[in-house]
Amino acid sequence: MSHHLDSPLARQDPRLDVCDLYVFRGERGTVIAADHSHSFAGPDAPKGLHPEGRYELKIDGDGDAVEDVTFRFTFGERDAEGGQTFRLHHVTPGEDKLIAEGRLGETTELDCGGRVWIGQAGDSFWIEPDVLHAVGQAFQHGTTVDLTGWNPDKAGNLFAGHTVYSIVLELPDDELRAVAGPDGRIGVWAQTYLATDGGGWRPINRCGLPMIHPLFTQYDEDLGDRLNTNAPADDVRVHGDVIRSKVAGVVRAYGTAADPDAYARTVVERILPNLLPYRIGTEAAFTFAGWNGRALTDNAPDVMFSFAANTPVTLGIGRESVTPKPRDGFPYLPPAEHD
Repeated sequence: MSHHLDSPLARQDPRLDVCDLYVFRGERGTVIAADHSHSFAGPDAPKGLHPEGRYELKIDGDGDAVEDVTFRFTFGERDAEGGQTFRLHHVTPGEDKLIAEGRLGETTELDCGGRVWIGQAGDSFWIEPDVLHAVGQAFQHGTTVDLTGWNPDKAGNLFAGHTVYSIVLELPDDELRAVAGPDGRIGVWAQTYLATDGGGWRPINRCGLPMIHPLFTQYDEDLGDRLNTNAPADDVRVHGDVIRSKVAGVVRAYGTAADPDAYARTVVERILPNLLPYRIGTEAAFTFAGWNGRALTDNAPDVMFSFAANTPVTLGIGRESVTPKPRDGFPYLPPAEHD
């Protein structure tokens, strides 16, 4: 999984799970899309978006891993027909402004020239479960990825035909350049929160780069919860040592680096703080050559698994396994095949 139901906290209510985060060039500017409420949780799981939650898309423009602007979504109760209302706030250190209200399944125009669509969509991510679990075991125990008996010719996409509830926010590039650095680079992450009885907000799930949880927390659920709760600026201090140790163990088992600890430090420097980098106005590409946003069908699993292990790791499947296919125009994500 990329971040699908990735920790005990997220599994308590799949509506607050951040399954995936995408940043790419759209028809009007920059698109930020976050997936939630995966149908893989089962038919009895609650649907839609949590009415007592906050769903935030956060953007850092100056490289300090602290948000300079937040787009905060909140939702009304789900009605008998499955409909929900939403409110969107634009939040900066000095201002909290309501900028849109709308309903799921409808496109809402923004005064800045952007637009929002929230609703059920097909899942554009793919994963092969046997490879997924083998990778998790390797990084938990410091071994090579054991695919003994696995036949890549029979590889299948665990999430083919599944659905998510997606938040799709498209903004004119000038809106983001106002907070970006001179080179137009930003770092993006998604965070969900749940209201507490005491009137505060408990962080539930956080997603920046893809595949962080599948690599490091499949068999370390305490780490899975902890990765979701701190701010990105604290990632290196809080999680750097444990992730460095996990990477070094796998690289040492493969023997692909003269100094596995040095290679592991390089990996930690690249993935923490856990933000998805993007240069405004460019085509997104999350590839072996570099990370610039993430398009809907970029091959994130092969890229991240191979990078962390310092050896080729492949799922045996690709974008052809996604059903249905992403749309060419807004809201871009695949249509939902079923509820």
